[in-house]
Amino acid sequence: MRIASFFSLMLALVAFLPASSQADRIRDLVDIQGVRENSLIGYGLVVGLDGSGDQTMQTPFTTQTLTNMLSQLGITVPAGINMQLKNVAAVMVTAKLPAFGRAGQAIDVVVSSMGNAKSLRGGTLLMTPLKGVDNQVYALAQGNVLVGGAGAAAGGSSVQVNQLAGGRITNGAVIERELPSTFGASNLIMLQLKQDDFSMAQRVSDAINRSGLGGSATPVDSRTIQVITPRGNSSQVRFLADVQNLDVNIGVQDAKVIVNSRTGSVVMNREVTLQSCAIAQGNLSVTINQQNIVSQPNTPLAGGQTVVTPQTEISLQQGGGALQRVNASANLNNVVRALNSLGATPMELMSILQAMQSAGCLRAKLEII
Repeated sequence: MRIASFFSLMLALVAFLPASSQADRIRDLVDIQGVRENSLIGYGLVVGLDGSGDQTMQTPFTTQTLTNMLSQLGITVPAGINMQLKNVAAVMVTAKLPAFGRAGQAIDVVVSSMGNAKSLRGGTLLMTPLKGVDNQVYALAQGNVLVGGAGAAAGGSSVQVNQLAGGRITNGAVIERELPSTFGASNLIMLQLKQDDFSMAQRVSDAINRSGLGGSATPVDSRTIQVITPRGNSSQVRFLADVQNLDVNIGVQDAKVIVNSRTGSVVMNREVTLQSCAIAQGNLSVTINQQNIVSQPNTPLAGGQTVVTPQTEISLQQGGGALQRVNASANLNNVVRALNSLGATPMELMSILQAMQSAGCLRAKLEII
């Protein structure tokens, strides 16, 4: 597969982008310090499975959990009883506690099997406390698990679509404890840029100061902007609502080429430029083929022995490695055409881009993720 197939969609999108710098709203560029989600986690049981639960001989914690739960309900399980549970599965439950979450508010939860259950389809999550990093219970989860996958097995054959060992419960947890909030207690608000950029921090600060909304913004570093606002929750809510809708001229961004080494994806922004260079690109293929040859006596009375002799064949092939010239270009379309003219696959392109950067003909920051 050539590079053109990877860049065809990118070229179509670039055609609709303006050549000059564009403006974005402040809400798309910054986050408000302290206004964030908090992770919750819990351990529970899913019951009502159609024989697809944990195998209790291999997951003894499922049986132990069920015994403890039954004892809390007033049911005593005699010692030494080996319960064969096919319809029960031990699961981990995760959720996000939103900023300013209030008691009684419902949130979504994700249920994931932690044993060897084959499927959670049709199961019901029993009441599960969800704890924060401080080991305090902030929400209670319970409800029917919705699994997006499907599967079937019969006669030793099976088919499966998507994941069956995990599911989701919409509004499956209710917040029981609120996080303390200091919002509105001070007249200082910190805005944090989503990407480090000194020039962007200065532009956001200038936009707020020119808006006439009554606040004063000062860039602290390449990511943080300190804003002096009126004191009080209502006043700060109105101020931030107006500030987040202000437009900021992004200007020229850093030239970047992002390479995903796992999938072979290559993405570059419009600031990438090329200098003139020459590239030799070729493939070296080595093939090793080993076969076992059996040698045995011609007659049974010859007194010989059957011998297995390995025979190995090694072949080496090298593809064309002609030296190709790449012209200098400051236009993204021309950059893509120049790279496509090399006839390299996306995996080969990663090595070419690294070599071009080392040679100084790729004017961009190369990031491999």
